Amino acid sequence: MEKVKLVILQTSDVHGNIFPIHYGTNGYADVGLGKISTLVQAERKKNNHTLLIDNGDLIQGTPLTYQYVRSDSKNNLPNPMVVVLNELQYDAGVLGNHEFNYGMEVLEAAISQSRYPWLSANIVSSADGTPYFGKPYMVKRYANGLKVAVLGLTTPYIPYWEKPEHIQGLAFDDPVETAKKWVPFLKEKKQADVIIISYHGGFERDLDTGEPIEKITRENQGYRLCHEVEGIDVLLTGHQHRQIAGKKVNGVIVLQPGSSGSFLGKAEMELEKRDGKWTVIHKDSELLPVVGVPEDEAVLEKVKIYEEITQQWLDQPIGIIEGDMRVNDALEIRLGDHPLIEFINKVQMDAAGVDISATALFDNESPGFPENVTMRDVVSNYIYPNTLKVVRITGKDMKDALERSASYFKQYKGGKIEVNPTFTIPKPQHYNYDMWEGIEYTINISKPEGERIVKLLYKGAPVKPDAHYDVVMSNYRAGGGGQYFMFQGKPVIKEITTDVSELIANYLLERKKVKATVNHNWKVIYD
Repeated sequence: MEKVKLVILQTSDVHGNIFPIHYGTNGYADVGLGKISTLVQAERKKNNHTLLIDNGDLIQGTPLTYQYVRSDSKNNLPNPMVVVLNELQYDAGVLGNHEFNYGMEVLEAAISQSRYPWLSANIVSSADGTPYFGKPYMVKRYANGLKVAVLGLTTPYIPYWEKPEHIQGLAFDDPVETAKKWVPFLKEKKQADVIIISYHGGFERDLDTGEPIEKITRENQGYRLCHEVEGIDVLLTGHQHRQIAGKKVNGVIVLQPGSSGSFLGKAEMELEKRDGKWTVIHKDSELLPVVGVPEDEAVLEKVKIYEEITQQWLDQPIGIIEGDMRVNDALEIRLGDHPLIEFINKVQMDAAGVDISATALFDNESPGFPENVTMRDVVSNYIYPNTLKVVRITGKDMKDALERSASYFKQYKGGKIEVNPTFTIPKPQHYNYDMWEGIEYTINISKPEGERIVKLLYKGAPVKPDAHYDVVMSNYRAGGGGQYFMFQGKPVIKEITTDVSELIANYLLERKKVKATVNHNWKVIYD
C-alpha cells in the first residue's frame, strides 16, 4: 500500500526581516529569512513532498522595507522581500493587512515581481465581487498523483485600519462564508486530497475551552473556521504573532509561527493510498526556532545592496536633543507625562495646526532619543508607517477614548501596578494605550474600568460632553483601530499624508536642536 509524507512549511508576519539584525542597535538578533532559508533547505532535503507558504504581513515592518519604498531605488530594484521569497522558491503567499500600508502601487509591483501566486479568496472587487488579486487558491500536483489545495484568506478588518485610498475598489468578504464556498469546490471539482487554508488572521477563542480571549469581532475567526467549515485539514494562521503548534481544533491542525522570522512553522501529514484515493492517517505540527541557526549567506548576498543603502540612511544625523528623551522603563512612561511622548505630540500638533494630540509608545523596546539623533533613532521609536488625521470629536468621545486607554491597567488593589492582560494576550498591544497633550487629565486605576478619568480639563475648564474638539491622531486610531470605536465616522477636518517618522525627522532637521520638556499635563494615580 503506497504511503507518502507531506510537509507544509509556513512563515507569517515576517514584517520585513531578512537579516539577523536589531535595527535599533544594529546588534545581532535571531530573526529573519536568512535563517529561515537554512531551515527550509534542511526540511526539503529530508522530504520530497513539501509546500512552502507565506501567510502575510511580509513587505512592511523594518527600516529596510521602509527605506526601499520611500526612495528612488524602488524604480530600479525589485522588492527585497520578493527577491528572497523567489530565491527560497515559495509555493504561495497570502496578503496580510500590512501589505496595504504602502499603497496599491507598491503592493501590485511586489505581486508582479513574484514567481509564486499571492492568494486571496475574500478580498474582492467592489465592482463585481470577483477575487481582486486573481487567485483565490492554488493546487499543487505531485508525481504520485497527490493533489494539495491551498486557499488564501485575509482578515476583513482592514478597512478599520487602512487609509481609504490604499484599498480603493476593494471589498473584504467574511472569511468563514468564503471558506464555506471554496472548500467544497476544491474537494469536489478539483478533487484535492488535502485542503490547507492559509488565513492571515488568528484565533478569537481559547483553543481548548472555546472561551473568548478577545472582543468577538470579525478580526480573528480561526476558531470559527475550524468548527464551521467542513473538510479543512490544516489551518495556517498569523496576524496575532502567537506561537501555536502541536494542537488540533475540531480535528484541524493549526499553526502560527510568531513573527519576524523567529520560527518556521511545520505541519506534517502521513497519507496512504486506499482504493486509488489518498487518505490522511496522521497529522501533527511543530515550530522550528531559528535560535542558533546559521543564516544562509547566499540568500543574504542577493539583497546585500538594499541593506547597505538602509544602513547609510539610518546613520544620517538629523538633530540634537538638549535634555533627556531616553526610555528607561516603558511602564513608567505610561504612568505620567514623559519628554519623548510630549515631543511626538508636539510634532503632530505642529504638523496639523491644532492644540490637542494623542500618540502612543508603540513597543516596550522603544529606546527613546539620545543626544545626537539619527534616522535609526526615529524609526526605532516610531515603527509604523502612520500618517495623521485631525478628527472632530465631542467631549464625551474624548472621555470614552481616555477610559479605553485607562483600561490598559488592571484595577489597582495594592502591590505593584500591572498591565491588563487584554493588552498583552493573545499578542502585545501596548500601542493601544494613548497619551494626550493639550488637555489635562488624571487616571485613577483604583477605580473600575469606565470610571477612571477623575479629571479632564481643556484650557483650565472642564471638558463639556457635547462640545467639539479637534484632535490630531494617527490614521490607524482615527479609523477606530485598537477598539477606539468612538472615533469611527467622525468628521475628518484635515489629513497630513506625510509619514509621522518623516515629520519627526523634518522637525528635528529644521530646528537642529530641540529641548526635552515635560509639562506634566496628565498622570496616573491610585488610592
